[in-house]
Amino acid sequence: MAFFKYTARNASGQLVSNVVEADDRGLAAQLLNNRGLTPVTITQTSAQSDVIAQFNNWRALDSLSISDMMLFSRQMHSLSKAGVPLIRALRSLTESTRNPALAGALKDIAKRLESGSSLSQAMNQHKKIFSPLFINIVHVGETSGGLDLAFLQIAGYLEREKETQNRVKSALRYPAMVIVAISIAMVIINIYVIPSFKSVFDRMGAELPWQTKLLMAISDFTISYWPYLLGVLIGASLLAIKYINTREGRLQWDWLMLHIPGVGSIVERSTMERFARSFAMTLSSGVPLIQGITIVGEAIGNSYIASKLEQMRIGIEKGDSISRMARATQMFPALVIQMIMVGEETGNISDMLLEVADFYEAEVDAELKNIASVIEPILIVIIGIMVLVLALGIFLPMWNLSSVMH
Repeated sequence: MAFFKYTARNASGQLVSNVVEADDRGLAAQLLNNRGLTPVTITQTSAQSDVIAQFNNWRALDSLSISDMMLFSRQMHSLSKAGVPLIRALRSLTESTRNPALAGALKDIAKRLESGSSLSQAMNQHKKIFSPLFINIVHVGETSGGLDLAFLQIAGYLEREKETQNRVKSALRYPAMVIVAISIAMVIINIYVIPSFKSVFDRMGAELPWQTKLLMAISDFTISYWPYLLGVLIGASLLAIKYINTREGRLQWDWLMLHIPGVGSIVERSTMERFARSFAMTLSSGVPLIQGITIVGEAIGNSYIASKLEQMRIGIEKGDSISRMARATQMFPALVIQMIMVGEETGNISDMLLEVADFYEAEVDAELKNIASVIEPILIVIIGIMVLVLALGIFLPMWNLSSVMH
């Protein structure tokens, strides 16, 4: 294998460059074509340094989306259902996968399969790409001989996840744009508008009210010390990120996300939907109950709710029922607990969990439709406060000066 540096155009016509590994230039060009890239130049280069290789790997991992994993799962389902040998299927997907991180992982998995490893064991070596939920469903599919159904289940689950993400992003896009616009307006007013009025007031030598003096002082301070303010902001952000990456910090951050006015309930309900749907999938796939709760806790993406699920797991291990421990966590409404109790009584808990997931999905949809009516009044109040501050601090002295002159 050799390394080839290339420049190519993607489907949008944009010029991209990177390094690809192949036996020769012809295979490198074929690999790029399989990824939907049109090669412009391909030149052989020396092996990548560890730093460059690591950087490219991080960049590829960042670009790995839920759509990539959903497509991979559907392709594996189709190939497994058609009876294509596993190693051959993985090698085929390695050539057609556009994401370098996923392609590299599939290549390594194929090699491990040739060495005698199982698919789930090989996937377990790439935990940054394949989640514990993904790996365990594949493991159950291997054991039961239903690998194609396992990939179909995963693809369906990821598709619902993507739909939920898209709905939340779409609902929050407008408020986010308004907040950004307000922030930019405040910066412009503070740096350009207020100083221009200050020069007018200085020339007139008028006595200014305290509101105007306060605005002028804030503007002068911002202009004079903005490098220090920027440094403090960056430093505080880095410290906050470092703290959030700790166990305690992540727990507090995730708790805060659940209690943000107007948004927290959406985050909570979408997380509980993810829990119910993923838990139902693990149980219907044959994953043991206790193990399933642990896996789902790692998959839902909220450490605070995961800690509540850990309490559920400990209680169930001691002999308590799922419904009783669900009530003890105080995370589920009475209706959901009743549905879980019915599932326990009928022995069909996975179907009831799917009903719970649908219940939360409907709740999330209803809240997303109403989020604009909740957030818009808050934004209007913020804009009104900005206008009031400007009127009192800038225009009031102008009106006073005008009345004195007349």
